[in-house]
Amino acid sequence: MLATLVAAVAQTARNAAQAGLTREIGTLGATQVRFLFGLPFAVIFLGLAAWGMGEAPPALTAGSLGYAALGALAQIGATALMLMTMQSRSFAVTTAWIKTEPVIVALVATVVIGDPLTPAKLVAILVATAGVLILSTRPETARGMLRDAAPVATGLLAGFLFGLAAIGFRGGILALPEGSFLIRASTILVVSLVLQSGVLLVWLLAFDRRALAGSFRVWRASILAGFLGAFASQFWFIGFSLTTAANVRTLALVEVILALGVSALVFRQPVSRRQVVGTAVILLGVGLLLNA
Repeated sequence: MLATLVAAVAQTARNAAQAGLTREIGTLGATQVRFLFGLPFAVIFLGLAAWGMGEAPPALTAGSLGYAALGALAQIGATALMLMTMQSRSFAVTTAWIKTEPVIVALVATVVIGDPLTPAKLVAILVATAGVLILSTRPETARGMLRDAAPVATGLLAGFLFGLAAIGFRGGILALPEGSFLIRASTILVVSLVLQSGVLLVWLLAFDRRALAGSFRVWRASILAGFLGAFASQFWFIGFSLTTAANVRTLALVEVILALGVSALVFRQPVSRRQVVGTAVILLGVGLLLNA
């Protein structure tokens, strides 16, 4: 639980930093910052883990590489869609749409990697997700609903891809043949960031060199976003190494509450009574999960 809470706080800060970068260097440029600028920090974390645990990183297997690649590619797409959605909707509402992912994670992870799912846990996940829907859905006229269709679609698709990423990363950690939870989590984090940085570097060099150059031009903000991304990912991966992906991603719904605070205090975006009710339902679902 502690690892997930630390990750949620760091990720909220990173999302806010990336949202600011989007306005300066574009969606794809801001997307690659968390990977390229986060990689050196992830390598440092792996080195510290190896030194502290007194063990070398485990040998990679075809299964661990395959799962890590699934998670890496899904996370690239999810991050780009998230930043795209933030350009047209508030920080808090975008985060809420994305956080529909626990239901996807729970069902798919049970089938793909054998994560257990009890009825009590499923009820808790559904309650928490209902809170997200209450928080993010507002009464609309027919014209307003049509206007919202595109950002709703990109936000929900981002949530689906984040769910696939969580399953891929936990699958990669479980597929490693040996090592403590910390060394396995740190190893898969570095592997994933190497894959993501490589893919995005090739793409940007071929199609959008201006965005790549822009990320180095605003290097202070890029380094901050990269560090926060790597720091958050380190704790997400620790969570994935200790419990099911569904448990981690449901507990992570506290990020929606943090996003409301950022939305109101940093971006000066109003928080409605409906959002407060949705937050209460989310907390109820998280409480049910902890009890289960």
